[in-house]
Amino acid sequence: MKTSLKNYTFQYTTFWLLIVLTIWAVLFRGLILDEVYDNVDDGLKNQKIEIIRESYIHPEILKTNEFGLAQFRILPVDPSAYNETNRLSNELVFMPYDGEEEPYRILRTGFYGKDGQPYSLEIRTSTVEEDDLIYDLTVSLVALYIFILISILIINHFGLNKALKPLEKIVTQLQNYRFGQTKGMETTPMNVLEFDILQKEIATMIERNERVFSDQKLFIENASHELQTPIAIASNKIDIILENENLDESTYVQLVDTKKSLWRMVNLNKSLLMLSRIENQQYKEQETVNFSTLIRDLVEDFEPILESNEIKLSLHIPSDFEVSFNKQLAQILMSNLLRNAIRHNNREKIIQIETTPNEIIVSNTSDFMALNPNVIYNRFYKQGFQVESNGLGLSIVKTIIQNQNELLLDYRYENQMHQFVLKKIKFYS
Repeated sequence: MKTSLKNYTFQYTTFWLLIVLTIWAVLFRGLILDEVYDNVDDGLKNQKIEIIRESYIHPEILKTNEFGLAQFRILPVDPSAYNETNRLSNELVFMPYDGEEEPYRILRTGFYGKDGQPYSLEIRTSTVEEDDLIYDLTVSLVALYIFILISILIINHFGLNKALKPLEKIVTQLQNYRFGQTKGMETTPMNVLEFDILQKEIATMIERNERVFSDQKLFIENASHELQTPIAIASNKIDIILENENLDESTYVQLVDTKKSLWRMVNLNKSLLMLSRIENQQYKEQETVNFSTLIRDLVEDFEPILESNEIKLSLHIPSDFEVSFNKQLAQILMSNLLRNAIRHNNREKIIQIETTPNEIIVSNTSDFMALNPNVIYNRFYKQGFQVESNGLGLSIVKTIIQNQNELLLDYRYENQMHQFVLKKIKFYS
């Protein structure tokens, strides 16, 4: 699942903060514990020195073989078991006052008394207070851990929000940008160097692409205009030659084929000019267009073509479909959809046009299965081997739709029929 840069950074920071702060808390607690026990151990070692020193002054201390008020005892040991190293341990010792065992820190060592005999010295001290201190320290540490973690996450959250706001602005501008419809990207001063560079580079790229696109449109429009005259002259000359009764059949057929090619070139020219004019916003006037009436008129115009191709067209227009639209573009739009349905029909020869108050559905049978909606609107894309098609019909339809804010165009394949659906944006938004 994809996530935003802000959320990704926040999750990443949270994960590593948890690990780093946990390690820090464990190490900190360990250091504090070590320091506490080190102080206790230093006290025990100091007490050991004092007891041994006192035993040389008052030898009767060597008879202290039970823990008393001084919390130490001295026991004679066999020379073979003598060990004078300091051995420290934590043990639980029963305390009559509490009626339960409490933690003690115990130092065991050995020394030789004034009488030259080996003795074992055990000194103990209660660590109840130290344990309470460690408990309080641990609770405080956990509270501090949670406070620091939450504080960092909150600061990080708002910090990321502020730091990434310029990037969000750039992304929003790119989402709203439509190629060929705007002058360029609006740039604003940014404090973050990388975002400032990114913004300027995108603005430069858009400006460059817009300039190339504008030059291409101008070239196509000019080329189409310039081609019209020689094509018309060539077509007229062919017509004059065809009127010559002395032409042999082979020449006549070749001239007819040439005339057909010229007509395809004329249609291609018209389509390219149409695309150029639509993209140049030359159809700005809008009025309320009744598409239902428009479709009925178009069907009447196309009736000779439908009859000659033996196509059965069924109309189901129970209600009016009205939107604010350029009337000329509306005629081109529906005319191209109808022409596309005729051209790409098959032996079943069925076309259905259905309208609702919010949709127009143009359906036709075809030899092809579901088409790829990602390529069918591309310029010069042809279904199968349609020689007579210039591959611009659906491209013009798509361009018309992209240059207005009233209709959406959808393609689907249902019940073995190709369906192009015009929907009102306001109804579906």
